[in-house]
Amino acid sequence: MRKALRWLLALVVLIGTVSTAGAATAAEPEAVDIKDRLLSIPGMSLIEEKPYTGYRFFVLNYTQPVDHRDPSKGTFQQRITVLHKDTARPTVFYTGGYNVSTNPSRREPTQIVDGNQVSMEYRFFTPSRPQPADWSKLDIWQAASDQHRIFKALKPVYSENWISTGGSKGGMTATYYERFYPRDMDGVVAYVAPNDVVNKEDSAYDRFFANVGTQECRDRLNGVQREALVRRAPLEKRYAAYAAENGYTFDTIGSLDRAYEAVVLDYVWGFWQYSTLKDCADIPADAKNATDDAIWESVDTISGFSAYTDQGLTTYTPYYYQAGTQLGAPTIHFPHIEKNYIRYGYQPPRNFVPRDIPMTFQPSAMRDVDTWVRHHANQMLFVYGENDPWGAEPFRLGHGARDSYVFTAPGMNHGANVAGLVPEQKALATARILEWAGVASATVQENPSVARPLAAFDAKLDKRDVRKESTLRP
Repeated sequence: MRKALRWLLALVVLIGTVSTAGAATAAEPEAVDIKDRLLSIPGMSLIEEKPYTGYRFFVLNYTQPVDHRDPSKGTFQQRITVLHKDTARPTVFYTGGYNVSTNPSRREPTQIVDGNQVSMEYRFFTPSRPQPADWSKLDIWQAASDQHRIFKALKPVYSENWISTGGSKGGMTATYYERFYPRDMDGVVAYVAPNDVVNKEDSAYDRFFANVGTQECRDRLNGVQREALVRRAPLEKRYAAYAAENGYTFDTIGSLDRAYEAVVLDYVWGFWQYSTLKDCADIPADAKNATDDAIWESVDTISGFSAYTDQGLTTYTPYYYQAGTQLGAPTIHFPHIEKNYIRYGYQPPRNFVPRDIPMTFQPSAMRDVDTWVRHHANQMLFVYGENDPWGAEPFRLGHGARDSYVFTAPGMNHGANVAGLVPEQKALATARILEWAGVASATVQENPSVARPLAAFDAKLDKRDVRKESTLRP
């Protein structure tokens, strides 16, 4: 382990039903069923158990304080899941930064170390939302503190090494958790994690889009995007009919016209986020002579016309709130259409959050995390995709970083992973993850090039679920 000392387990009594568990479960004998051990943790309750061969899978609620600085402000129920293999195995702590899946799944580090997996639903994503919701309590420190309490509650049960992980906003979350509680985890694997240090300076994205892929592919994408705005009137008429048919409204963003342009401006970004260069063959080659149906279908397939409706935005209000208060949000330019066809430009997160929720941006939040990572990262691995727009502003390592790495998977998008790295980096990353988890064999320690995942690939359990509801959400 990276720590010289084991954590001493203490029972911290909060107000009402809030309690960090530890002492009760620490004394339980190994013979006690894992479900009983989990449910003996104060504040833990069972939602359901689902079977999966070789594992036990539990969907649970855990009582958390709304405000970790002042527990007297009340509590809420936070959903977590536990994919249990064996208490003698390491544990991977995963969050996607959004809602938690209530079906068994295994993240790449979990497969690599053949371990248990704890997954957390991010606070304020329903149903893990305090009622009434005090949105000022949605910030990266409060969320990191949620993880810290869950870890302290479960560490007596899963006493071997822990590794945190997450992709996209989940990769950001794993990084923030490490920044605020650097003694909890034995390693961090952060996938495709954006790092928007200076929110108003986004030229890196413009450089990315000027060079990504091939000129032919960029021309095809730009052509479709331009035609979607040239044909704004007839396609918005179709959009209005589509909205009426599905009961969609536009109160949050302000108008159908604003929503239409937002979807169209997401088009090029969305392609590179979710597709690869070979998928350019599916983009209309001659946009000017393509039918309205072809333009509509291409934009809808990649961007999704429901994304900026009230119904499409509601689930993601917590993300847009964080983007507009701490995380930052990208702004890019469109030289081929900007002067003649764009009315609103890339709209700020404020436009996607109901106006009755106050928002104030905190420019110091990301600068603090970036500085910490550069100078204090220890046993952290960042993985990016070469063709993923979100990687245009990555985390970087500086003096003081130890046993930490930033790797880029060639040709990959927002689904980049260790398996997609070049062979030498793939082996090194795998070896380091095994070492951090405390399960690297003597052979791997001596020769990292032979490192392989300890668990066989399971097509159902290890399926990648790259988030694709809207492009401008990591």
